Amino acid sequence: MNKPFKSRFNAPRLTPEEAERQGRISRLAFARLGRDGAIAFLNTHDDTLGGRPIDLAVQGVESCATVEAALNAATATETAPGSR
Repeated sequence: MNKPFKSRFNAPRLTPEEAERQGRISRLAFARLGRDGAIAFLNTHDDTLGGRPIDLAVQGVESCATVEAALNAATATETAPGSR
């Protein structure tokens, strides 16, 4: 029998803590890099970090802090005096 109202989403869901970290790093990236820059930063594999920043931020508090530090470093070099 067909169940038209059954949820078709079958991937693992984020815990509230994981969702908070994902949202926090996403908001920070969008604020610092703008829409296109944030999407590129969050979804592109970073060899230094060892993965996609959005995935790493979800993994744990330490990983999220590492991604945040990388984002801060990336934006600091763009806005440093004499960097233009």
